[in-house]
Amino acid sequence: MLSSSARRGAAVLLSAAVLTTLSACGAAPDQKSGGADGAKSVQPGAATSVADFGSLEALAAAAQKEGELNVIALPPDWANYGEIIKAFEAKYKIKVNSENPDASSSDEIAAVKSRKGQKRAPDVLDLGIAFARSGAAENLFAPYKVSGWDKIPAAQKDADGRWTNDYGGYVSIGCDAARIPTCPQTFADLLKPEYKGKVALNGNPTKSGSAFGGVYAAALANKGSFADIQPGIDFFGQLKKSGNFIPVESTPATVEKGETPISIDWDYLNAGYADQFKGKGVDWKVAVPTDGVYAQYYSQAVNKEAPNPAAARLWLEFLYSAEGQNLWLKGYARPVLLPGMAQDGTADQAAVAKLPQVQGTPAFPASEELDKAKATLAEKWDKALS
Repeated sequence: MLSSSARRGAAVLLSAAVLTTLSACGAAPDQKSGGADGAKSVQPGAATSVADFGSLEALAAAAQKEGELNVIALPPDWANYGEIIKAFEAKYKIKVNSENPDASSSDEIAAVKSRKGQKRAPDVLDLGIAFARSGAAENLFAPYKVSGWDKIPAAQKDADGRWTNDYGGYVSIGCDAARIPTCPQTFADLLKPEYKGKVALNGNPTKSGSAFGGVYAAALANKGSFADIQPGIDFFGQLKKSGNFIPVESTPATVEKGETPISIDWDYLNAGYADQFKGKGVDWKVAVPTDGVYAQYYSQAVNKEAPNPAAARLWLEFLYSAEGQNLWLKGYARPVLLPGMAQDGTADQAAVAKLPQVQGTPAFPASEELDKAKATLAEKWDKALS
């Protein structure tokens, strides 16, 4: 997506095969919000959970007084965000100002810093995990623990609530079978001469989480590891020298036009393309490569100086409710609370059945490994493709 593309930094997810068994411009307002009984009173920007408002209803009332929510980097065709935004607006009568939907995680962090104290600063952020961690380290985010906090696995959240993983997917290979006689199923397949001038990534891996994931998956497919992304960089260097890899950012527009008939991207985006372009001459197939299984979550965070702090917290409560989680699921993304929802019967089973099939259980890189991979890419990516 630079219509759903240039976006996010790195993060991490759960296997579809084990989802049912694993837990898998103005300063911020300073008015106080009280609970329904008046017993609770807190400045919205200082609230660390819904309990500080007294109830979800009191939080909603405080958010409705603000009347707006500023979001950034949320393309409507990314994990069903278009429907999610409309559902939130309809439910709470709060206007969502969606800016720069094609922004990257680095752009989100830059907006938080450059718009400090402004009414148009983003209230909430949807970030790749590497950027969520670095932003928390820079003290940019407010601690907030949603109502379902205890159901979120410890590995998928910051202990202080400064960021929480939300939804994710697997690196996949999308292919237009109407233009490609035999679609690739693995990273090794991508080196075949028949794919010359046909393979693309969804952005630059030094800025985009989806592209970062593609390189990490290629590293795992070529004897690399979470601690060693270099084989993935080398693979794309080889793919570029062969003429197979093209420096075109894969987007819905390039897919529809046939400019990027093979796209390495998240499975939920590729699966969405299959629906989006049905009947338009595009026969989009999706395969999760067995030689490089890599999964990744994105993360939610609240701007520490959000101009609409109550609305920001209400947005998180909505996203981590069964309603919000199922809306992500409807967009083929795997929400972080899906394992528990599958057990208690609140998951949309029809949507679960439509998820791309995956073999094996993914492991997740540690924060130090992510930092190292990010630094290695920044240093060596451009040289490898030159």
